[in-house]
Amino acid sequence: MTTDEKTLKIYYEKEAPLAGLAGKTVAVLGYGSQGHAHAQNLRESGVKVVVANRRDSANGRLAIEHGFEPMPIADAVQQADLIIMTLPDELQAEIYARDIRAHLKAGKTFGATHGFNIHFQQIVPPPEVDVVMIAPKGPGHLVRSEFVRGGGVPCLVAVHKDASGTALRTALAWGHGIGGGRAGIIHTTFKDECETDLFGEQVVLCGGLSALIKAGFETLVKNGYPPEMAYFECVHEVKLIVDLIYQGGLNYMRYSISNTAEYGDLTRGPRIITAQTRKEMQKILDEITSGKFAREWMAEHRAGKPKFKALYDADRTHPVEIIGRKLRRMMKWINAKEMD
Repeated sequence: MTTDEKTLKIYYEKEAPLAGLAGKTVAVLGYGSQGHAHAQNLRESGVKVVVANRRDSANGRLAIEHGFEPMPIADAVQQADLIIMTLPDELQAEIYARDIRAHLKAGKTFGATHGFNIHFQQIVPPPEVDVVMIAPKGPGHLVRSEFVRGGGVPCLVAVHKDASGTALRTALAWGHGIGGGRAGIIHTTFKDECETDLFGEQVVLCGGLSALIKAGFETLVKNGYPPEMAYFECVHEVKLIVDLIYQGGLNYMRYSISNTAEYGDLTRGPRIITAQTRKEMQKILDEITSGKFAREWMAEHRAGKPKFKALYDADRTHPVEIIGRKLRRMMKWINAKEMD
């Protein structure tokens, strides 16, 4: 592969005109984290938007508060040209089969905000329907707040099926409408977005980081250090380091810390991420790309999530969480969010 082939196309507002949604109705399915941001941003960009959500739920009441009239999914799909799915991954296939599939026809576009269900064929839209994705690289509240400020969150765009010949145009208009064109909309594929997203969550951002935090905390406490000290060193200060990396990469983080910390980073970090760790990372990636993880997760969902719930409950009572709740009450400035 040449360097040019590796270069990803990035679209900005002029290359992603809103005209791609002119005269069209967009249905946003779900009014949660991503849904509320897409619905409000598109509406304020001049696009006609309808919202599908249970009216008697917390999200439904929020949609009403924001000036929408939440309706059943089937009703929203029937009147929409672009259907944006923002519901949880594990629920999408059953909702699609029950409320969406019968109402899809030529001229409509099925829009995903994550590639999971399309890439792993949990959802297979009819061949005459366009299938596209706009995936903001940030949570919905950031997509919303940046838009309100006049900015935007970078997005990924992908086309899985171009039945109309204008699928990319529609997707880019969607990305523009939520503010992505202000920051840049990067062209990719459903496969690459889905597999890298799952890998990042499992190996680094959520799974890897959570396990590292707990292991570091447990090691210090096991060796007689106060849990309060262990919490500050292994949990609280993670944000300080991540913020530096977020602003300027590893190089800026290392520039900002002490020489002692930097030397420890460079010499001890490779002893934590060993060849065995890398081997396990590759195994996890193989489970993702083969579809094994997707099959496991959907089977877990169908069974009522027994393993998921047991693991979640065990971590809620982990000592690092117990001491954390105590210490966060001492730090009013962090605006602690406790989940009881």
